[in-house]
Amino acid sequence: MAGPLQGHCSATGNDYSTPSSPTPLESFINIIYTTTASSLSHLIGGLATLVHPKSVCSLFDFLQSKLRGATSHHYLDSHSHVQAQVHTRSSASDLNMADVMVQTPPVLQGPSEKERKYDRQLRLWAASGQAALESANILLVNSGAGTVGVETLKNLVLPGIGRFTIADQNVVTHQDLGVNFFVDDSWLGKSRAEACTDLLLELNPEVQGEWYPKPQVYRSICPAATANPTDISQDESFHLDHFLSSSPTFTMILYALPLPQDQVQLIRGYSHQHKIPTIAVHSVGYYSYFKTTLPGTFPIVDTHPDETATTDLRLLAPWPELLEFSQSMTENIDNLDSHEHGHLPMVVILLHYLEQWKQAHGGAYPTSYVDKTAFRKTVSEAMRTDNPEGGEENFEEAIAAVMKHVVKPSLPSSLQQVFDHVHQDPEEITSSFWVITEAVKRFYDQHGRLPVPGGLPDMKAQSNVYIKLQNIYKERARQDVGQVLETARSLPGGQDVDPEQVELFCKNASFIKLINAPGDKTISLDKLVEQELANDEISAFAGPEMPLSLVPLYLALLATSNTKTASADDIMDFIGKAAPKATENERYKKTAQEVERAAGGELHNISALTGGMVAQEMIKIITKQYVPIDNTCIFDGIDSRCQVLRL
Repeated sequence: MAGPLQGHCSATGNDYSTPSSPTPLESFINIIYTTTASSLSHLIGGLATLVHPKSVCSLFDFLQSKLRGATSHHYLDSHSHVQAQVHTRSSASDLNMADVMVQTPPVLQGPSEKERKYDRQLRLWAASGQAALESANILLVNSGAGTVGVETLKNLVLPGIGRFTIADQNVVTHQDLGVNFFVDDSWLGKSRAEACTDLLLELNPEVQGEWYPKPQVYRSICPAATANPTDISQDESFHLDHFLSSSPTFTMILYALPLPQDQVQLIRGYSHQHKIPTIAVHSVGYYSYFKTTLPGTFPIVDTHPDETATTDLRLLAPWPELLEFSQSMTENIDNLDSHEHGHLPMVVILLHYLEQWKQAHGGAYPTSYVDKTAFRKTVSEAMRTDNPEGGEENFEEAIAAVMKHVVKPSLPSSLQQVFDHVHQDPEEITSSFWVITEAVKRFYDQHGRLPVPGGLPDMKAQSNVYIKLQNIYKERARQDVGQVLETARSLPGGQDVDPEQVELFCKNASFIKLINAPGDKTISLDKLVEQELANDEISAFAGPEMPLSLVPLYLALLATSNTKTASADDIMDFIGKAAPKATENERYKKTAQEVERAAGGELHNISALTGGMVAQEMIKIITKQYVPIDNTCIFDGIDSRCQVLRL
């Protein structure tokens, strides 16, 4: 009897009578045809997300024709409940794509509008990072030309920051029109904060924006505002203290220099009181810098190390299930045929020959470079070359992995710093991070190793064998996470610890980073200048491989942190007080002259680039992913290079 799909499906989906060879798609449907009708509808719904809708409609018509013509088969009885599940109707025209999508399981539905919109960044910091970003409330205290602060906000609004506020007492002037893309001539004489907020919000309707001060506040604090709005910027009574005290707590504060010293101190005090991070940014001419200030020790668990670096195979500390699996595959290794021998996983190969090495060396593993070289030769000699390929890829993988993966479990220095951390704040010890840290520390003390991350690199192996090996690593990782979770929940403050946080900690334990830890030393400006001057003398002979220091840029901009303009002599006086040895250096003098020439003005391209860097660091801090700089970044737009210093 002819099979159900031996007719031909025309391009229109209406002619099924002419016998011919089935198309690949028809052959595929023939395979799954004996499944339930509801499964068929789910399949069609899934295909709807993968191929062109017209193709799916034609396919749906084709299937309906076959469903109607197959009532003689017991599995498509016209009176059975299966037919009801597929919602068949008297004619194919009654069935449309809406019916298909209604029946499509949620897992087969396409990405949501939000997922499509933020697709690229979700790949970078995942849903948890996006949620943190969308719950953030950012304050920009703007001043000067004001471009770099607004450019930073642009790069936060686009990825979907939750809310921002611009506090700026300046009004839009003709100078703003030349450097700020978020104002136009219709805003001349009006609040620059309002203008920038209004145009920034056009970039992303999901973001909320606010600005300060409002017009009524202008009038109340500046009587001249009613008669001449352009005089508002001259008013010195910018009530930032009142604004901060009456606003909801901000997640982070960005302030653009120059600002009066009292406002800088006010921001720092607010940051210390509410334990929130701040970033100061200053852009003048071709130069810029920004500096992050974090509230105490700032741990980063999800540092996003390279995937190959996170692989920990535990070859020198295997557990029974792993050894058992390896031995079952290699107990008769010399008699395996070429296919089986050439598809032994790299892990199995190394474990097998490590056991042989132990037996020949009194139970010792190859740990020194000389021993590893000899062990690598042993593995190489076991590779078969009497095959068409002239070698075995799996053995080549094992040979290449010896130096990297045949290592004893150890405690990375970064994690040792976490374990040794002395808490300055009594409340800190009960936070989820430090509770999990204590649980992992106890796990390490008990077992002499960290929890198994559970990852397994790609390697040549048969699929079913690789999956079994992968499951062995995953199961060990689950067991280790379970033990750490049990310990964490027995500690004060750990009753509600999230299992996902424990799993993430265990997976990334070797790469956790503490920023702004008490043991991290800063350097005074005079010592820094002394060191950098010495390095510059060496750089004169070393050439481009050792570029000159950017500290002169930083000190010149620091001299204008509280005033918009300064003469070169004023800048050098400031530098002389901070670092006397720099006063006679020609580079410092030329840098001071360049900053004087810029007269506090910003170049849009320099400020836009700096704003991008600042926004990136803010996202790292908000999402607590990736490693932010610690703590000052200086940018030279003339040579297009940066220098990061801890100051």
